[in-house]
Amino acid sequence: MMSRIGTSPRLFALLALLAAATMFSGGCASRKNQRKGPPVAPVMVEEAVSMDVPIRLNAIGTVAAFNTVSVTARVSGQLLQAGFSEGQDVERGDLLFRIDPDPYDAALQQATANLERDKAKLANAEADLARYADLVKKDYVTREEYDSIVSTAAAAKATVRADEAAVQSARLNLEYCTIRAPIAGRTGNLLVKQGNLVSANGLSPLVTINQVVPVYVEFSISEEQLADVRRYALRGTLAVQVYLPSDSAKVYDGKLTFIDNQVDERTGTILLKATFPNGNRALWPGQFVQVGLVLTKQRKAIVVPSAAVQTSQQGDFVYVVRPDSTADMRPVVQGAKFDDKVVIASGVQAGEKVVTDGQLRLLPGAKVTIKSGLVPGGALGAPAAGGASPAPRDSARSAKKDGLH
Repeated sequence: MMSRIGTSPRLFALLALLAAATMFSGGCASRKNQRKGPPVAPVMVEEAVSMDVPIRLNAIGTVAAFNTVSVTARVSGQLLQAGFSEGQDVERGDLLFRIDPDPYDAALQQATANLERDKAKLANAEADLARYADLVKKDYVTREEYDSIVSTAAAAKATVRADEAAVQSARLNLEYCTIRAPIAGRTGNLLVKQGNLVSANGLSPLVTINQVVPVYVEFSISEEQLADVRRYALRGTLAVQVYLPSDSAKVYDGKLTFIDNQVDERTGTILLKATFPNGNRALWPGQFVQVGLVLTKQRKAIVVPSAAVQTSQQGDFVYVVRPDSTADMRPVVQGAKFDDKVVIASGVQAGEKVVTDGQLRLLPGAKVTIKSGLVPGGALGAPAAGGASPAPRDSARSAKKDGLH
């Protein structure tokens, strides 16, 4: 009994020592965790800039020939020669086809001979008329005989006129045996070969010529957009930009030259045409293109990369990196889009750094560090710290022409 009571103070001291050690280690761990805090989020940023932004309507268009001619024969006969190769460029007046001229040459000679014969008859009839005119005055011939001579002379004169018309027609038919290009352009598929018989004004053309320099791009807009187009068109010629889906990096510039005179009541759209110089012939009839009709420019707009704009249940927002390297969540109002950029109507000022990559790790007030490398959407020319190459997915994103989609 005495030994148990004697050991109690030592037991209490040991327990107190263990409790103190536990409290000390727990306090150190708590202070360590407090010093560590949440991890720093790596992000990529780009500065918001102020620039003039084109305001445009976007559509899908079709390239159309500036002029198209379906060449047909105006006389029938055997085709002796095709003066071009399929798909060849021709100039106005170049030889296209030659039809056998012999039958038409013979017809011209016959018509000419008939004309000469009837001219001789007319000369004789006019001589008789002059002679009978003198005789009827002297009552050597009756009035009836004189009237008959007058009629004969008039008939001979009419016959000569008919013969002259026949000669003219035969000469034209002979000329039609040679078919020349009515416009400069590119020939299509040759639908008839040498030696074949062709018919005058046949249902199928011999060849079709498309003028591709310059060239049209046809596209449609909704009737709700027509008022804006007409209003801005009154201020001057509207620019039109197109690019091929297969090569979105190359943009071609043209001008709006045609607005149809009525809205298609079935679709609620109206047809427009733009003219492009097409000197390098990159635009080809029948191609589909992305079209941007530039109405005006928004001056000194605040522009950020599209990748910076995020969407939540409360609306659109961006993360802005403060000077103390913390993230600030800003509600924004989007404006026009072009290329891989977007206009910010409110919420961001020019010169502020917006986060373009790494938003998933951010919370308002979180510490950030800017990753090395070129910022996404380098088209604005604002590199991040480090100056390395852009991330592949951001580079691909910046290559798109979202503004024309």
